[in-house]
Amino acid sequence: MKDVVIIDCQNDFIDGSMAVENGREAVNKIIEFLDDDMKVYYTSDFHPSDHISFNPQGGPWPAHCVEGTLGAEIDDAFYNTSHGPNDENVYFKGRSPKHEEYSGFKARNSKDKTLNEILSDEVIVVGIASEFCVRETALDLKNSGRNVIIYKELLGYVDRENHEANIEDLKEKGIEIR
Repeated sequence: MKDVVIIDCQNDFIDGSMAVENGREAVNKIIEFLDDDMKVYYTSDFHPSDHISFNPQGGPWPAHCVEGTLGAEIDDAFYNTSHGPNDENVYFKGRSPKHEEYSGFKARNSKDKTLNEILSDEVIVVGIASEFCVRETALDLKNSGRNVIIYKELLGYVDRENHEANIEDLKEKGIEIR
């Protein structure tokens, strides 16, 4: 059984307030990639409306993935798979208004388990956005002693040039890129 972590495939990052390049394509390819020999986990940006990362609070980003909004919901396409999001496999991050949290490493599900607690020694990481949440989650997993594999075609990104540089840097840091 392979562990797959799908990072932040939420409406705001696909076609909402912070839509990324290749977001919809990444979602479609991730769904094609999933099979019955996988344990699938989702991370979810889940911010209060006054989050420190938002422009009105001096942060770099527009409001996004605000708790209780359509933009915070994981893309509907995932619910039509045998690995659909549920109370146990969705891990929330960015919930504190005063802390930025790109990495899903310490994200918690509704049962108060952290993603770090449940993953095996080898983890596949895919999703949105390559240069931020995918990167930080993959690095934290690698630094915890896990073998981390990223599928490049299953990523959305903010900027193609930064995405490509990020992929090269992750390779240099020992993360397997396929």
